[in-house]
Amino acid sequence: MGLTGKPLLILAIALAVVLFTVTVWCWPRLARRSAPAVLGRVGMLLATQVAVFATVGLLANNSFLFYGSWADLFGRKQELGVVTDHASGTLAAKNIVRVGSQRPDVPGGALPRVGGRIDKVVIAGKRSGIESSAYVYLPPEYFQPAFARRKFPAVVVLTGYPGTSENLIKGLRYPRTAHERVKAGRAQPMVLVMLRPTVAPPRDTECVDIKGGPRTETFFADDVPRAVSAGYRVGKRARNWGIIGNSTGGYCALKIGLHHPGRYAASAGLSAYYKAAEDPTTGDLFHGDEAARRRADLLWTLDNRPQPDSSFLVTSSRHGEANYADTRKFVAKVKQPAQVSSIVLDSGGHNFNTWRREIPAALEWLSSRLSES
Repeated sequence: MGLTGKPLLILAIALAVVLFTVTVWCWPRLARRSAPAVLGRVGMLLATQVAVFATVGLLANNSFLFYGSWADLFGRKQELGVVTDHASGTLAAKNIVRVGSQRPDVPGGALPRVGGRIDKVVIAGKRSGIESSAYVYLPPEYFQPAFARRKFPAVVVLTGYPGTSENLIKGLRYPRTAHERVKAGRAQPMVLVMLRPTVAPPRDTECVDIKGGPRTETFFADDVPRAVSAGYRVGKRARNWGIIGNSTGGYCALKIGLHHPGRYAASAGLSAYYKAAEDPTTGDLFHGDEAARRRADLLWTLDNRPQPDSSFLVTSSRHGEANYADTRKFVAKVKQPAQVSSIVLDSGGHNFNTWRREIPAALEWLSSRLSES
């Protein structure tokens, strides 16, 4: 029984109701002062409270997808094997392997030409040496004869830390939102490459190339576009690629877009921060290299490095977000030839509900700045 499935949630609710009812019914019979009666009361109260807390926890996890599976909850790694197929022209030879597929949660999702398809893949980075699983959403047009020769624009979509890539499908609903925007005539069909920035779990690398450690920036800036454009019909130029993320993923998206305009023409940070975190989850990212630390500070980079010919989107809320002041600073520091746009809500916290309010407009913005090959 899956951690995020409805059956487990229904079972937990039913168990909590049954235990509550049994406790109320048995309480008069356990009113005596004998040791068995006292132990019975304690046991029933404890069981009822555990059931209630479990139900609340499952409800919260189903809404925000903090954990995507039992293995994720208990910290067990689930490494996917990578098949090396030496026949030329295969996906494996291009460092991307499809290991499964699923239907999107959209009308007609059973038919790829109507609802599109979500592939689960493993990307093996040639330059970084990093291997990571990802989900690739292919829009319905990808399977339609009228678009058979088209190379689509692509968008890398990143979760926060320590989120799972499933969050992007189930919690933030990127494929469904992209499908709806295209159907409404508000966006062009785009391929979405959805993954988490935590490529060396449980460490939060902040999308930094760490000396002697994971080369996360290289993986997202170089390996991912190369692998995906080799395995799918997407363009290879910067104008064909965008990147978006929330929280840590938002910082990564803006950072990679700022430092790699030759790979990404547009970058969007939802509730992003603007300087690499350094805490117990990150470890020593810079090993005393102050130049690398300054480079990871986006506000410093805008002040001290040539600005790229690319576009940025940042989001915040006047009430409820801690990044509001720094977001205003980022907007003020962007100069030509770079361009900046923003989404500022009156109120909204650092959570899925806020990001779901921003994603439709963000996807439309990305669509307007990317082109097919």
